Amino acid sequence: MVTESDLNKLRTLQEIIYEKIGLEKSIQEIPKLLGTQEELLNRLKKTFIEKNSDYEKIKSEEVDLKNKLAEAESSREKSEKNMDVVSTQREYEALDKEIKDASEREQQYRKDLQQRERNLAELDVQIKQQASLIEQQEKELEERRKKIQAEINDKQKHIDTLRKKETELTKNLDTEVVFKFERIIKNKMGIGIVAIKGNVCMGCHMILPVQFANEVRTGEEFVFCPYCSRILYFEESAEGEEDYFNTEDTGALSDLDEMEEDEEEDDEEEEEIINIDSEE
Repeated sequence: MVTESDLNKLRTLQEIIYEKIGLEKSIQEIPKLLGTQEELLNRLKKTFIEKNSDYEKIKSEEVDLKNKLAEAESSREKSEKNMDVVSTQREYEALDKEIKDASEREQQYRKDLQQRERNLAELDVQIKQQASLIEQQEKELEERRKKIQAEINDKQKHIDTLRKKETELTKNLDTEVVFKFERIIKNKMGIGIVAIKGNVCMGCHMILPVQFANEVRTGEEFVFCPYCSRILYFEESAEGEEDYFNTEDTGALSDLDEMEEDEEEDDEEEEEIINIDSEE
C-alpha cells in the first residue's frame, strides 16, 4: 500500500535527485570553461615553435651567406693581386671580369645578409614576446585549474551528502521504482511525481482510462503514467471528482490497443487497393 509517507519521501527524493543531477552536470561542464584558454595557449605554442623554426632556418642561411661572401672576397682579392703580373690584354680582361663578378656577388651577399639580420632581429623580438606570453598564459591557466578543481571538490562533497540522504530515504522503497523515478526526473526537468485529478494526469494533462485512474486512487502500488511515465498519486479536484471522470472520452488501456489494431487493418486495406490498381 502506498502511504502519504511514501509520497512525501518521493517528493523529498525528487528535490535531492534533481539537485544532484544539476551538480553532476555542472561538474561535467566545468572543464569546457578551460577550453578557450587552453586553445589560445596551444595556438601560442604552435606559433612559438614555427617562429623558432623560421629563426633557425634564417640563421642557417645567414651562415651560408657569410661563407659565400668570404669566398667572393677571397676570389676578388686573389684576382686583384694577379693584376700586377698580367702580361697580355686578354689576361687583363679576364681578371677584370673575375674582379667585377666577385664584387657583384659580394654586394648581393651583403645585401642578402642585411635582410637576414633584420629578419632575425624581428623574429628574436617576436619569440621573446611569445615566450613571455606563453609563460603568463600557463600561469593563469594553472591558477584557474586550481580554482576549478576546488570548485569541483566542493560540488562533489555536496553530491556525496545528497547521496547519503538519498540512500536514507530509499531504504524501504522498491529499488526498481527508485531507478525508474531517477530516470524520469532526468528526462522530465526534475518532475517525477505528479497528481492525477479525476482521470487527468497533471504532468502531461492527458486523459487516462477510468480503470487506470481507479488503480491510482486505490494506491495499492506505485503507478506510472502511460504517457509521460511519471509516478501518479490521487488528488481530489476542486470542482469535484465527477467533473473529471468522463467515461465517454476515455476507456480501458486496452482501447488503445484496439485503436492500433483498427489502424493496422485500415493500412492493410489501403495496400490491397493499391495492389489491385497497379495490377489493372
